[in-house]
Amino acid sequence: MSPPSVTPLLDRVRIPADMRNFSTEQLRQVADELRAETIHAVSQTGGHLGASLGVVELTVALHAVFETPRDRLIWDVGHQAYPHKILTGRRDRIRTLRQGGGLSGFTRRSESEYDPFGAAHSSTSISAGLGMAVARDLKGDTRNVIAVIGDGAMSAGMAYEAMNNAGAEKSRLIVVLNDNDMSIAPPVGAMSAYLSKVVSSRPFLSIRDLMAKLARRFPAPIERAAKRADEYARGLLTGGTLFEELGFYYVGPIDGHDLEHLLPVLRNLRDQEIHEPVLLHVVTQKGKGYAPAEASADKYHGVVKFNVITGEQVKAPPGPPSYTKVFSNALIAEAEADERIVAINAAMPSGTGLDAFAKRFPKRSFDVGIAEQHAVTFAAGMATEGLKPFCAIYSTFLQRGYDQVVHDVVLQHLPVRFAIDRAGLVGADGATHAGSFDIAYLGCLPDIVLMAASDEVELMHMVATAAALDDRPSAFRYPRGEGFGLDLPKRGTPLEIGKGRIVKEGTKIAILSYGTRLRECLKAAEELGARGLSTTVADARFAKPLDTGLVERLAREHEVLITIEEGSVGGFGSFVLQHLALRGLLDAGLKVRPMCLPDRFIDHENPRKQYDEAGLNAAQIVAMAVSALGSAAAAAPARA
Repeated sequence: MSPPSVTPLLDRVRIPADMRNFSTEQLRQVADELRAETIHAVSQTGGHLGASLGVVELTVALHAVFETPRDRLIWDVGHQAYPHKILTGRRDRIRTLRQGGGLSGFTRRSESEYDPFGAAHSSTSISAGLGMAVARDLKGDTRNVIAVIGDGAMSAGMAYEAMNNAGAEKSRLIVVLNDNDMSIAPPVGAMSAYLSKVVSSRPFLSIRDLMAKLARRFPAPIERAAKRADEYARGLLTGGTLFEELGFYYVGPIDGHDLEHLLPVLRNLRDQEIHEPVLLHVVTQKGKGYAPAEASADKYHGVVKFNVITGEQVKAPPGPPSYTKVFSNALIAEAEADERIVAINAAMPSGTGLDAFAKRFPKRSFDVGIAEQHAVTFAAGMATEGLKPFCAIYSTFLQRGYDQVVHDVVLQHLPVRFAIDRAGLVGADGATHAGSFDIAYLGCLPDIVLMAASDEVELMHMVATAAALDDRPSAFRYPRGEGFGLDLPKRGTPLEIGKGRIVKEGTKIAILSYGTRLRECLKAAEELGARGLSTTVADARFAKPLDTGLVERLAREHEVLITIEEGSVGGFGSFVLQHLALRGLLDAGLKVRPMCLPDRFIDHENPRKQYDEAGLNAAQIVAMAVSALGSAAAAAPARA
């Protein structure tokens, strides 16, 4: 492991105010040192590297020009906020990033006053920034509000909803569009930088205001023509016509790595009395300044620990395929047999495994951008025409398309299949990315089929089940990480809808598992058996329709019934309790204990510790069973 670089100027920066008297040359050196520090820190912790390296100069410039934290600086998503954290008093903790008890991988209000808005999901910054700007105006304050959003995040409808509202409100808001991929404007250069400096300067703005005042003295048609001429002229020069039409004053594009260009434009925007929202368009490069990341932006977007000198990432020893890969292969197998199957993702082709599907079936794979709402209704439209859409979206991101799931899919009984990746707790990404709520938020919807895979073979069967289900919507959930190394069939076999299975027979305690805690349930059953407590373990497979026959049998034949799920309060356990209550089975002395994620958010940590904290590992299941049985069971010794 290489030692950290020498950083004499960065060492002088405890908070952003410490560099506000630095020269441009000194700020350039700070940026170089900050880049080296970011690379070294992430090499030890893993995390989102490429995006952070792309905004180093922009981060330095924003904090050097604006009076943060009084001026509000909002980072969209937060993937790119590591340099921001280093400059804002958290450098001494940056090597705890994404570790238990350490810094979050995203911005977080509780972590620093320099994080005015928490973010981990995309495309929220402009909405939040506009809210802050309007609140400032209502309170009579004068602070600046700056929202930094990437061009990828601009693919989400929420960003345009916010811009449309901002254009109408006319509140002073600065939006920095960090264009690092799509290149929606012509290449930057000296002329572009010069024009950006001119249109953001006081003389230009004064002339523009004067001409606007003069135009208002003419009849309305002439005033409108003058305004159109102004927008058209600047649109030809700068390429900002779209943003002008949304009511923004457009500046750019400029080179986001050139402080000679960035600093004067930011100072102009800070100092001018522009009574409308402004969009500053900067062009940057993901992974800038680190050759391996520049050469492979996708592989260095999110990284594990790596060697700084070679760029080689420290990979774990080969293990079983991930659930995501198993899903991908299973879907490809189904699509080989059925040409009606299509796959949809929302800007996560590799994260959902659909990049492999796209290579095999390029015309049947669709990446719709960061637009989960659109993805769901797009899938619904396909379903009306007889296609079999699989909509692969992380549990935490499917929340963003919930109205469309309800109104456009379930209400119309359309057979859209939701492949819900990252179900349950997710480790280093923490609470913002945990799949905690989908069982509850989908389980309340009529006539939807809900499944949860207990292992990778079951996942293959559930893909096949969804593919065969043509008369209603369905969803199946599976976790992040590797499977158990089971032998996999070439293709899954459809399951009987609404039927679970007994995995281990017993007589006193019944454990009914929904999802991949099944292995922990079996471990718990072994421990309980060692105490002389005979235990049945069952795999529910389905939350809807519930296997009521299985539930009733477990209730009648056992003294204790425990349900286990990797989801929130109000999910699978609630469905079981409601059924038992309506059947009168709770009146006969049955002790039911639902075990689920606690009613709070669980912070980033390794998954094993997260599930310990959640109380869903074997030891906690044993403790729950013993507690339900009472003091006699607790006193029973384990057998040798």
